[in-house]
Amino acid sequence: MSRGFRIVQSPMQTVLVTGGAGFIGSHVALRLLAEGRCVRILDNFDPFYAESIKRRNVEQAKAVGGSAFELVEGDFRDPSTCAQALEGVDAVLHLGALAGVRPSIEQPIRYMDVNVTGTQTLLSAVAARSTSMPVVFASSSSVYGGNTKVPYAETDPVDHPVSPYAASKKAGEVVCSTHHHLYGNPVTCLRFFTVYGPGQRPEMAIHKFARLLVSGEPIPMFGDGSTRRDYTFVDDIVDGVVTALDRASGYRIYNIGGSRTTELGTLIATMEEVFGKKAVIERLPEQPGDVKQTWADASLLQRDLGFVPRIDIREGLTRFAAWYLAERAAGRLA
Repeated sequence: MSRGFRIVQSPMQTVLVTGGAGFIGSHVALRLLAEGRCVRILDNFDPFYAESIKRRNVEQAKAVGGSAFELVEGDFRDPSTCAQALEGVDAVLHLGALAGVRPSIEQPIRYMDVNVTGTQTLLSAVAARSTSMPVVFASSSSVYGGNTKVPYAETDPVDHPVSPYAASKKAGEVVCSTHHHLYGNPVTCLRFFTVYGPGQRPEMAIHKFARLLVSGEPIPMFGDGSTRRDYTFVDDIVDGVVTALDRASGYRIYNIGGSRTTELGTLIATMEEVFGKKAVIERLPEQPGDVKQTWADASLLQRDLGFVPRIDIREGLTRFAAWYLAERAAGRLA
């Protein structure tokens, strides 16, 4: 649903969404289709989590979009696949990536290949097609590393990422900047802050905690529960992504987050309340690559694009719980 501040360039605009079968990408695709745009998803259905989840997302988009929806199944590291996916496209939302801090420590070369080389391959295909095509790149709050100054602002140094995933996202921003400098495409990099909501990937903390909470299994708490995250509901993220696409100009970097922080212990306590279940906590040591806190200063995005996050953590968790319990009752979740 529109928040009243976006400018839709054309109802027949065709948008390529890489990673569009995934969590955030599928939400964005549904929004674009609901607004009357054409959407082409490029996704390789990487087995990082169950392919069946992504296939359901695609089927939902197909049901909503009909002939306005198209799937290109392939890898954006392949130049010919990128060229095919960009045929007839007006704009690109590059949301596809290998996600996750901890897995990136185990597979750093693969993360760099997909997230950096893949981004460059896609941008090269964009340059070959059009130097005016706008591109939105999904970056991450992870680029701020162990910065102790909060909230994080786009002008803060991001030269010391603490995981290969974070390094790959920082490198992606640099690749985007170089591309804009050489070819002129408007490029906007959005630093996402801990996105959650219906359809969230099963390995992400809130989804994982819900599964363990409902099943009566222990919830792992790394550290003393004092780590803090700026949890951002997916509908707010979608608002920001689509707004950034419609208003793209020059080369820009924006934080996109809820601009509030929640302690891990408070998150679990709130989940206990909205699910009506008492959690069993398993206390574990802190994990390599984790940071103490994330907190977005989103004032630049508000000033330039009118973005204001609307959904606080309690409302967001309540909506997530309703979705999770309905999906579980229908047998679509463990």
